[in-house]
Amino acid sequence: MPENWSSSRLDLHLDLAAEGGRRARLEAALREAIRAGRLTAGTPLPSTRGLAQELGLSRGTVSAAYDQLAEQGYVITRPGAATRVADVARAPRPEPPQSIRPGGRIRHDLRPGRPDLSAFPARGWLAATRRVLDRARPEAYGPGDPQGRIELRAALADYLGRTRGVLTTPDRIVITSGYYQTVQLLCRVLLAEGRDVAALEDPGHDFYRDTVRRAGLTPYALPVDAQGADTGALAVGTDAVFLTPSHHYPTGVPLHPSRRQAVCAWARAAGGLIVEDDYDGEFRYDRRPVGALQSLAPEHVAYCGTTSKTLGPALRLAWTVLPPDLVAPVVRAKEEDDLYTETLGQLVMADFIATHAYDRHIRAARLRYRRRRELLIAHLSAHPALTPHGVPAGLHTLVSLPHAGPTEADLLTACADRGLALRGLTELHHDPADSPGGLLIGFAAPSERAYPAALDALCAVLAGSFR
Repeated sequence: MPENWSSSRLDLHLDLAAEGGRRARLEAALREAIRAGRLTAGTPLPSTRGLAQELGLSRGTVSAAYDQLAEQGYVITRPGAATRVADVARAPRPEPPQSIRPGGRIRHDLRPGRPDLSAFPARGWLAATRRVLDRARPEAYGPGDPQGRIELRAALADYLGRTRGVLTTPDRIVITSGYYQTVQLLCRVLLAEGRDVAALEDPGHDFYRDTVRRAGLTPYALPVDAQGADTGALAVGTDAVFLTPSHHYPTGVPLHPSRRQAVCAWARAAGGLIVEDDYDGEFRYDRRPVGALQSLAPEHVAYCGTTSKTLGPALRLAWTVLPPDLVAPVVRAKEEDDLYTETLGQLVMADFIATHAYDRHIRAARLRYRRRRELLIAHLSAHPALTPHGVPAGLHTLVSLPHAGPTEADLLTACADRGLALRGLTELHHDPADSPGGLLIGFAAPSERAYPAALDALCAVLAGSFR
């Protein structure tokens, strides 16, 4: 019996492969479609004559199936009117997995590295989109450039130069779909050149450490202290070093000026590549943001930025400013990977930057996040055993824990029980078994209205844990 059937008014898909007679199989297929929500309340079903003709059944078989479903409450039949789907309870759908247990659903999101998505500049983005569509030439809707739209690369060259001190021209910028893709492309190019040893900060982002390892490079730990990554610990034979110099993730310390100079000297002497992740570079609250490391050694630094923290990860827009000799191989790798990044979004972002709407949005976000950080620090001051770390910057604060107090695992469990999501420090170390515990408390993700309740939930956990 065919699985797909249609009438002149309605196309449907039914699975008639169940066991049993024809009427039972039709009845079961319709019941399952209604319970699953594929046939919604009020949907008219084909006439018994029309459905019988479509499926090659007798009209009596279809009538009997409809009558049985009506008795069970799945459909409504009326003389002279079409048979319609009744309003019945749907079968429960599986819940998506949550990132915290045992508390269940996330009610308060204080995870690090997440911006306030409720503050997305929708009006400004819509205005930029309208301007772009009004003046877009037909080729804007065609295949894109693997390197990225020249409009966005030109806008970024200007913006990064005046706000981050980056030395570049549009021809040295490659647009990608996120920092994750950027790391993958750089690793692929390094391997093709026979360079396969990389130093990564310890602690550091475990996701990107795993990405480097999966790409085929051999990563090793570069210790981080109060002055940032210990660049003096770079091993002989290192080909690349991945750094977050403006605001180290997760400790929040900037790379000390002497170490900035040292790592650039290493890159020049060893021919090494510095991959600079400008993590939270726009968000410094006590002074002007620290300039990019790239300006000290533009021939040896791949500077990486993204809209994930400033606007939102859904845009899938990122960029890397490359040394001249890496542009062509990275563009080839990009073309092999996914041809090109979505182009209309690039044009809108270019307009958003050129009209300074991006600057205005970041200034507003900087003020909002500064107030939130200050409020978090004030709440934490009620617990002298907890020590916040890092300069006033970024979207999170690292808090170290006392040796005699509750463990990181205890606190994460207590937070999860209250539906409070944050992150522990342990898993960010290269060797979690031999690392101090701590909490990474984000202050950016909740909306303005939700943030006070999230802080109250956090304080309740801390009050119950540090008596």
